[in-house]
Amino acid sequence: MKTVLITGCSSGYGLETARHFHAHGWNVVATMRTPREDVLPRSERLRVVTLDVTRPESIAAAIEASGPIDVLVNNAGIGAIGAFESTPIATAREIFETNTFGVMAMTQAVLPQFRERRAGVVVNVTSSVTLARMPLVAVYTASKTAIEGFTASLALELEQFDVRAKLVEPGYGPTTGFTSNGQSRMDGLISAPYAAFAERVMTDFGQPAAVTREADVAEAVWRAATDVTGQLRFPAGPDAVALAQAR
Repeated sequence: MKTVLITGCSSGYGLETARHFHAHGWNVVATMRTPREDVLPRSERLRVVTLDVTRPESIAAAIEASGPIDVLVNNAGIGAIGAFESTPIATAREIFETNTFGVMAMTQAVLPQFRERRAGVVVNVTSSVTLARMPLVAVYTASKTAIEGFTASLALELEQFDVRAKLVEPGYGPTTGFTSNGQSRMDGLISAPYAAFAERVMTDFGQPAAVTREADVAEAVWRAATDVTGQLRFPAGPDAVALAQAR
């Protein structure tokens, strides 16, 4: 029976992905910055572990508590919608600490056991913002695009050890808590010169032609984790799939 460690499982894509792997008979280590036992089924095959991917001591403790794992899913992430000119560099650093450096730190923490066993998969969840130009998400896009390049290069390094690295690229998920969770971070990021433009953009966001559901991402992560074909990128959701096909 295989074991998956998933970051950012308190809600949204991470929570649904934990449920999906558990339903497929895997052992699941569901990590959260603030643990919530009530959102997942009680099971001997499922553990909730505290993890803040921006703190090295938290990563070390979580890896030790998890024991051997077969798949790491780097799902934890934060975002911000706003004009870049109005975005403090401190906010940009905060986003990169979780979305970019947190992913790198978690990956580095599990690679020794994967390499020694000559088996393992790292699945990094990015975003469809890497597939097409989108306004008001310059910093978020930068943090996710960095992981796209990181994962593509990493996959080549790990081939010799039979370890795989994959990307899952979710589309726009209005049913997740992405926007509400980052509301305090986004206060003041739309300054007056950008207000009219932002209003038009947000109106378009409110009328999407297609959206991504949590289940779309969970299924894409599952396919990435179990894929043996060498495929690197897995768009998740009909909007992300359309963008990927249009590239």
